[in-house]
Amino acid sequence: MKVVVQRVSSASVMVGNEITGVIEKGLLLLVGIHQDDTEQQMKWMCEKILKLRVFEDEDKKMNLSVTDVKGELLVVSQFTLYGDTKKGTRPSYIEAARPEKAEPMYEEMIQYFKDHSDLNIQTGKFGAMMDVKLINDGPVTLILEK
Repeated sequence: MKVVVQRVSSASVMVGNEITGVIEKGLLLLVGIHQDDTEQQMKWMCEKILKLRVFEDEDKKMNLSVTDVKGELLVVSQFTLYGDTKKGTRPSYIEAARPEKAEPMYEEMIQYFKDHSDLNIQTGKFGAMMDVKLINDGPVTLILEK
């Protein structure tokens, strides 16, 4: 599993003309699911994200988590994170999980955040063409992989 974590002051996702998710201060999560990912890896990733200290404390040190600051999460599926560009100029997505595996795991991830935090959890729409807008705070962008 690979997740691009972006600290944002705001972010939103649109599918067509419909806003499917919008947050203020929090984390935008672009989630790529590998064909070999397990539920255990997904749970580890969720816990890591909830505890990741990327928000500033009163001394301006990144010492607080999204949970500590009562931030929000916007979770967006992004199979292209597993695009392989080693050969040629057209990415291969062979390592990305097929939709029949990726979608349930993506939904489980969202449910895990809802069950294990009091945060506002917003989402994109799995498999849809999405327009993602964000104001990257910092900017702070991390890539987590398990």
